[in-house]
Amino acid sequence: MEPVEVFAGAWYLRALRDDDRLSDVVAVEMFDIADAAAYIRAANDGWADESRFVWAVCVPTTGETVALIGVIPTGDDTAELVGVARDGHADALDDAVGPVARFAEGALGLTTGGLSDTRP
Repeated sequence: MEPVEVFAGAWYLRALRDDDRLSDVVAVEMFDIADAAAYIRAANDGWADESRFVWAVCVPTTGETVALIGVIPTGDDTAELVGVARDGHADALDDAVGPVARFAEGALGLTTGGLSDTRP
């Protein structure tokens, strides 16, 4: 599956990127991820093989990544909803939960529970 962009109130959700136009490496490092480039590649591979769906939660006017949220299928038409936010940006993650859960259900046919506070 190709990554899907989502609008969540005041926030814009998009796939993580590390290419010649945009790199999320520095932003991902802020989540204490040692090899951010490898994490971004793995997140994009997850979209491709539908094993994990990860979004950067961004400020729409600047594109700054302030949170990460993801859906991880667990089998039997269920999935774990996981996410983390940078300090001071819990509202961005909270606002992303509803739209991402609706995407999981409507587009993927997966039921999610509440948000787990872990990296996607």
